[in-house]
Amino acid sequence: MGLRISTKGRYALRMLVDLAEHKDDGYISLKDIAKRQNISKKYLEQIVPVLNKTKILKTNRGFQGGYMLGVPPHKCTVGDILRLTEGSLSPVAYLDEDDDDIRVDPNEDPATIFVWKGLKKVISEYLDSITLQDIIDTKYEAYVNDYVI
Repeated sequence: MGLRISTKGRYALRMLVDLAEHKDDGYISLKDIAKRQNISKKYLEQIVPVLNKTKILKTNRGFQGGYMLGVPPHKCTVGDILRLTEGSLSPVAYLDEDDDDIRVDPNEDPATIFVWKGLKKVISEYLDSITLQDIIDTKYEAYVNDYVI
């Protein structure tokens, strides 16, 4: 199997990118996000409670209700979002713990532990280096460079 990001993680990222792109529009309904992202509103409703536990998502109930990004897009990383939805970005289960508290599988060859620690580090550093703003900027550059007269 290997490290796989769930649908929940991918859709949470898309939802937050959408909110970042529309950050000046006030609170945005799930219906609008669902329509723009072509994701079921019911699925987004399952993601909201996970994101609501943090300051990444702001919620406003009532007539003008909806959702808004709770942090600036340049301060929210893909790593932050995926740790919320996936629980861990570790390539092996025993590295889910802090490095000080690793309970290694007794069948694991101690000589290979550094491989998995290194992979976890590379994954984390990569995902923590990409912000919502980076995604928006890349999307915008692709759109501008795709323009043909």
